[in-house]
Amino acid sequence: MKMNSEKQIIVVGDKVLIVPNTDKERTEHGLYLPPTVREKEKVWSGYIVKVGPGYPVPNPSFIDQEPWSTTPKDPVKYIPLQAEEGDYAIFIKDQAIEIEYESKKYLIVPQAAILLLIRRNILDEFRES
Repeated sequence: MKMNSEKQIIVVGDKVLIVPNTDKERTEHGLYLPPTVREKEKVWSGYIVKVGPGYPVPNPSFIDQEPWSTTPKDPVKYIPLQAEEGDYAIFIKDQAIEIEYESKKYLIVPQAAILLLIRRNILDEFRES
């Protein structure tokens, strides 16, 4: 049996996967900041690359499902997150968990730690074209 070698990242629950903005490693004049200076910042930013399914809640129709029903229902439903892939997020750094996957650094952040989302408007994309 041959296994598929492609990997997929699945974010669970109310978490989002963020690529941190590395522009903050330099000052406006191009001087590099040591990691200790950047670590003291309470607020970070980055681009959201993956989003979890949302907040899990019980599915009331699962409880009311008839035993002879042929269409099984999931016992859990999800309230979707406000964050979307491609959004630029400003978040509280203390609540982020840093991971490294295939030599790239990512942050796993709960949606509750996100302070602000900047989303590109579809109309803006057409205007730039």
